[in-house]
Amino acid sequence: MDSETISRDMMDRNFALLIDGDNVSPKYISGIIEEMTTKYGNLSYRRIYGDFTKTSKNSWKDVLLDNSITPIQQYNNTVGKNSSDSALIIDAMDILYSGKVDGFCIVSSDSDFTRLASRLRESRMFVVVMGEDKTPRSIRMACDKFVTLENLIDQDESDSGKKKDSKKKPAAALTRAFVNTVISDIIADNDNNGRATHLGELGSKLVAIYPDFDTRNYGYSSLSRMIEETKEFNLYKNANAYYVSLKEVTTKKDVYALAVKLIRDAGKKGLDIGELSNRIHAEIPSFTPKAYGYSQFQKFVSSIPGATMYAEGNTKWVVLEETVSV
Repeated sequence: MDSETISRDMMDRNFALLIDGDNVSPKYISGIIEEMTTKYGNLSYRRIYGDFTKTSKNSWKDVLLDNSITPIQQYNNTVGKNSSDSALIIDAMDILYSGKVDGFCIVSSDSDFTRLASRLRESRMFVVVMGEDKTPRSIRMACDKFVTLENLIDQDESDSGKKKDSKKKPAAALTRAFVNTVISDIIADNDNNGRATHLGELGSKLVAIYPDFDTRNYGYSSLSRMIEETKEFNLYKNANAYYVSLKEVTTKKDVYALAVKLIRDAGKKGLDIGELSNRIHAEIPSFTPKAYGYSQFQKFVSSIPGATMYAEGNTKWVVLEETVSV
């Protein structure tokens, strides 16, 4: 089971689809509908908000008819003010109190809806937010699942007809190296508790921690394929289930030796702990302190023979005793 796969009970849920028409292009609509109906549930409400008297909205007419989306006309009474945002928020709260839905899909790249997403989750609604690459992290982290709109259209061709790099991640997406570190931590936590890491569990935890995690950001249609092509991890089958493990973990002694070399090469002042972490990860991408029984990197550094930490302003540094050897 991948992070994108939704349980059968969720497919029976009813959602309200609320679209910020002043902030979204018509080209995404079919992808939005398909994403919601195939992965999340039924769309009981389909509404879009904007000033449809403007000539710039003419392209919406056929799209709305073809997808049974109800336009909610909002005139901009004040220059520079967007009345559509307020109308969408008011309708969302009315729908919430009606008790007729189990979740919401808010389509907008506007961080003004961050509080709305948080408020709906407080009422135990499942909240999906869809926005473009530029969407701020505030609203990405306020929902249960964030979907990048660019992932919903044909990834092989751009609007200009030029080929896209199928593995080029969106600008605001989590870096691949960071995701690998999080995956390593999850696996190490389970290993320390004597448990194997189920592929479905891994996907669920990644989305729970980072709602905007999506394998499509890295050019993969599934988590299993992404894991298969990541050299730090093993994907294996046990009975009818798939599990993920770390490939052979570098011994603690070898990591110590690398750390000592890096600190010594940095000179008498030593090395910034953050920089030490970055350099170790560069050499050993799957490195995680949890694999060696430590909850934090700082605790791991404290265990290095001959290593001493000191603070300089807000920065922590590590130095070595002159005679240290590992």
